[in-house]
Amino acid sequence: MAKLSTTELIDAFKELTLLELSEFVKEFETTFDVTAAAPAAVIAAGPAGAAPAAAEEQDEFDVVLESAGDKKIQVIKVVREVVSGLGLKEAKDLVEAAPKALLEKVDKEAAEAAKEKLEAAGAKIVIK
Repeated sequence: MAKLSTTELIDAFKELTLLELSEFVKEFETTFDVTAAAPAAVIAAGPAGAAPAAAEEQDEFDVVLESAGDKKIQVIKVVREVVSGLGLKEAKDLVEAAPKALLEKVDKEAAEAAKEKLEAAGAKIVIK
């Protein structure tokens, strides 16, 4: 197999649908045992010295599913409500991949509302 340049890879990705690209990312994560969301968490953390100042001014929050608990089916249904545009399979895959960020960079009210709904369904949620 010929080695593709970065430009050729980007051009190939442009031809994929969002669903095909999502499946590619999942397969890539599985094959190489990595997570695409990990670098975003590191960037959001910022430098160690700036953490206290950032906590005071934080206006964007991430809702992270730690575990589905005993009522996995109920949690999957609520995940479909909270995360727009998810099909049943995508929601199930997301719940099974816990811990996983469900919502990123949302305001405090939306994060709290999602947390309440998901915890009522039996999920363990953390807001970062």
